[in-house]
Amino acid sequence: MLLSAWAPPAAADDTKPVVTLSPPEAAKGTEITASGTGWRPGTLLMLLVCGQSTPGQGVIGGTNSCANADGRAVTTDAKGAFSKPLPVAAPPKPCPCVVHVATVTGEQAVVDAELRITGHPVAPLPEQSGTGRLSVLTAPRLDGSGGILTWFGAPPSRTLVVTVGNLGSAPVKDPVFQVGTSHGVFAPQWEDRRWKGTIAPGGKAEVRLGFELSAGAHGDYQVSVKYGQKVLATQPWGVGRPWGVTLFWILLCLVVPAAVFRIGMAVVDKVRPSGAGHARRGRGEGGRSDRGRARWGRFRRPVHRPAEPVPPPTANGTTTTATTTTTAALPWFTPDSAPTENRPNTPTTKGNP
Repeated sequence: MLLSAWAPPAAADDTKPVVTLSPPEAAKGTEITASGTGWRPGTLLMLLVCGQSTPGQGVIGGTNSCANADGRAVTTDAKGAFSKPLPVAAPPKPCPCVVHVATVTGEQAVVDAELRITGHPVAPLPEQSGTGRLSVLTAPRLDGSGGILTWFGAPPSRTLVVTVGNLGSAPVKDPVFQVGTSHGVFAPQWEDRRWKGTIAPGGKAEVRLGFELSAGAHGDYQVSVKYGQKVLATQPWGVGRPWGVTLFWILLCLVVPAAVFRIGMAVVDKVRPSGAGHARRGRGEGGRSDRGRARWGRFRRPVHRPAEPVPPPTANGTTTTATTTTTAALPWFTPDSAPTENRPNTPTTKGNP
């Protein structure tokens, strides 16, 4: 009981579409009832009786093997179920036969239910010697957006979404597409992208192919998708400029010269003589020059000057100190023209004395 209480209920989204026939065997010209569950609510479905088909291999040859004129359309209810009477028409191909149920709008879903038609010829299934032929049914689009890393030069990436249909007579399983990107006049650079899945003849599928450009790419690009040797679609893409890289180089051009200048000034302060630094500071700051001279005066070597001669003593035993007055010569006077006390002042006269 604990295990049954713990078991989670089955999710309705995980159920697959199912089709049952009542009765599963009927004669040509009679009528059967096709019922289905697990479909999307409000979805339009097409019901066809097809020959040369099995539930495992699908409808070989596409809808050309079906009785298209006697097909029926039905819309699922709110629970994704339906029930529709269907006439048993003779398909253009021999049995084995199926009732082919496929969605008309929205996401593609296909279910084939085996039907035995009494009185209709039966033949082995032909070998699938044909090839699939894919064609684009809707305009392509690019999904995705850039981020902060792309703004700083990371490779831009997108997903190319395109809906393709199989116009051939054979299913296409796990097709390999080629996605090419071109810039300006340059040729596209093609890269292989494998899509997982099978596209039956007459069916369609939405294909999503991821790709990316080189780091720092910007400008107008063309994105193309190719299957085999045929280009299926081309989509333009305008890639914005990575302005973060431009901002980084601008900051680098401002910061690096400033850092080099600061380092150079620090080196100059280390290698230049100390006296020159104190003299420069002394001239700029008057209060500090005296302190600088007092500090460096202690390390200066004393200068030996000759002793001045002592005058001889006089008769009374005292020493007379001669006071010598030195007159500094001014630059605008010569020694002969400088005024002295011994030369009398003579008046200035004109002409010869």
